[in-house]
Amino acid sequence: MRRTHLAPLLTSLAFILVLSVPAGAQTLHVFAAASLTDAFKNLGHAFEAHHPGVTVEFNFAGSQVLRTQIEQGAKADVFASADRAHVDALRAKELIEPPRVFTRNRLVVVTPALASHVGSLMDLARPGRKIVVAGSTVPAGRYTTQVLRNMTGSGLYGDDFQTRVQANVVSQESDVRAVLGKVAMGEADAGFVYQTDVEEGKVHVLTIPERLNVIAEYPISVVTGTQVAYLAKQFCTFVEGAEGQAILKKHGFMSR
Repeated sequence: MRRTHLAPLLTSLAFILVLSVPAGAQTLHVFAAASLTDAFKNLGHAFEAHHPGVTVEFNFAGSQVLRTQIEQGAKADVFASADRAHVDALRAKELIEPPRVFTRNRLVVVTPALASHVGSLMDLARPGRKIVVAGSTVPAGRYTTQVLRNMTGSGLYGDDFQTRVQANVVSQESDVRAVLGKVAMGEADAGFVYQTDVEEGKVHVLTIPERLNVIAEYPISVVTGTQVAYLAKQFCTFVEGAEGQAILKKHGFMSR
């Protein structure tokens, strides 16, 4: 008798559970460079608002880490990198579709908000200063090397400026947010980060002359073999569209 009464009850519960799941519920996995964290979280909420039933899940890390994860078969539908090198490598292996640049960024030097031994760009090369940068495989790390090369070549900071600054590097981080964190906590005298990473009140900013700076290009692409290709393409289109670009601009990114 108990089984007779239990069966209709279980059927009813199962029916209720089915009704509670939004029709067409889907999850979009977006792998994005660490410097995009705040902007893409806002973009994700806006995209979900336009696509009821869709959940955007982000994986934020250094572009080099995300590239490796995709190469090893991680579940990703969209890849947004902080440089072309890593998307080009994935494209060569046919792991992503043709990428498109959706925004740009530039570097600045940050120092601790309370006190610092670095008051100017010239101070970066003074003996005993503690400088933190992103690692050589990280986009921000490569951009930093290019900026130091440009500064040295300008003749304004000394012929061996790059060598002297690099001699002061005490740590190479896996992403630019880690660089910012160490400087903000006073564990370093200065660090190279993107202008979009700066948090008002937490660090001081030293601007790099525009002619010596490097413009970082951010490409985005659909990952080959995704099970939600149409949705992934819609997300890329949204990022490149007016609303997406407005959100990026609000977070300090440059137009594409």
